[in-house]
Amino acid sequence: MNQEKIAVLVDSGTDVPIEITSKAGVYTIPLQIIYKNHVYKDKVDISPEEVYQRLTTEIPSTSLPDGAEILSVLEKIKADGYEKIIAVTISSGLSGTYNVLRLLADETSLEMNVLDTKNIGIGAGLQAIHAYELIQSGLAFQEIMQILKREVQKTILYFNVATLEFLQKGGRIGLVSSIVGTALRLNPTISCNEEGIYYTVAKTRGRKKSLENLIKLLKKDIGDHTKYRIAVAHGDALEEGEWVRSLVKETFPDATEVLFGTISPALVVHTGPGLVGLGVQILD
Repeated sequence: MNQEKIAVLVDSGTDVPIEITSKAGVYTIPLQIIYKNHVYKDKVDISPEEVYQRLTTEIPSTSLPDGAEILSVLEKIKADGYEKIIAVTISSGLSGTYNVLRLLADETSLEMNVLDTKNIGIGAGLQAIHAYELIQSGLAFQEIMQILKREVQKTILYFNVATLEFLQKGGRIGLVSSIVGTALRLNPTISCNEEGIYYTVAKTRGRKKSLENLIKLLKKDIGDHTKYRIAVAHGDALEEGEWVRSLVKETFPDATEVLFGTISPALVVHTGPGLVGLGVQILD
């Protein structure tokens, strides 16, 4: 059994479930949500519901985790007796957190490897969960990183939003075509490409069909694989999210696990209400 003391460090945008982030050896640095009169820590002193309630009066901006906050977490990891860190961040194409941590890796006395997931939300979180599992299995630090880097392309997230307004206002539109879809009832399905930038995977007429198409896309990705984990995420769309989860369980009864949860306040800022996402991590 490997005796290396390895911690997992994630940013809050990875949406790792609290059942994992509350475990020993897992640490989170919060993104910042910036309103005119106050700066909040993502998931710490503001909830997704609070952001939704305030969207009609103010759309905040988001920012990288505070530098002092990051250093404080690194000191905590060291004080807790860990020698090495596997840091897992949302895509470098959507956030600067990866680059900040990579620079800090050269300054800390801890050995730190930073994984650019090329993904967002629970798509990135799935990779953090697997990092924790690999550490628990006793694999060596460098071997774990090699596995995680190989698996970046084997973790895919698709999501639908009710409107592109928030992606546009937040500057996160990426390669998503800014279609005039409201009148035509065209719903874009969005994912991250190999560079970790948003792009349009499909355009479906009608919300229900667009959600059903998430299942079809996942089915194609899973193919003949027999070991995989699925995640369903929603943003102020609980009923639709639960419906998609029921379809997932019906369609993929052999899934190792089906996670379900809400997106973080920081992601709410950029997607608005009405998001439903579906992710898969191929594990074989």
